[in-house]
Amino acid sequence: MRSFFDQFGSFDFRSAFSGWKISWQGFIDNSQGEWFLVIQLILVLAHLFPAWPVFIDLNLFLLLFLRIFGSVLFFFGFFRALTSFLRLGSSLSPFPEPKSGASLVTEGIYSRCRHPLYQALLLCSIGVCIFLASLFHLLLFLIFAIILRAKALREEARLKLIHTNYVKYMAKTPAIIKGLIFLDWRF
Repeated sequence: MRSFFDQFGSFDFRSAFSGWKISWQGFIDNSQGEWFLVIQLILVLAHLFPAWPVFIDLNLFLLLFLRIFGSVLFFFGFFRALTSFLRLGSSLSPFPEPKSGASLVTEGIYSRCRHPLYQALLLCSIGVCIFLASLFHLLLFLIFAIILRAKALREEARLKLIHTNYVKYMAKTPAIIKGLIFLDWRF
């Protein structure tokens, strides 16, 4: 098992960021699921908005706890995203349509979760929500969960056609968050 830093040092950025087939036509006709990417980016940027409503009457201990717990969740999510990103390597794609000729990654973090990048985004989102104690950010988290589930389902429909062993992988590996029916649809 390679360490995180060994994995980072041997990561081939050129192959990871090539073959995405990004085009204006794709964003118009959603051929690779480009609309999911656009919505995902809007939701990520919306996390930069300030908290609403602002709870000014929170006691100092509770506020400190929320700040620490939210930060821990955010950084855990960020580290998970980085680890997932590195493990995918040349199979990395921002779209739910898998890259042409990409291999199926089922080892490392992908042996415990089929979509750890989506899990990481949700951890970061809920971390921001808790840090800010914001109902607006809770709504963003819930919308994010719905969008990422839909994106994962589209991706999996294609992966089942491309990789004959994907159905077996689905049956034994949680989708996004183990035990949450909405985010873990093993069958």
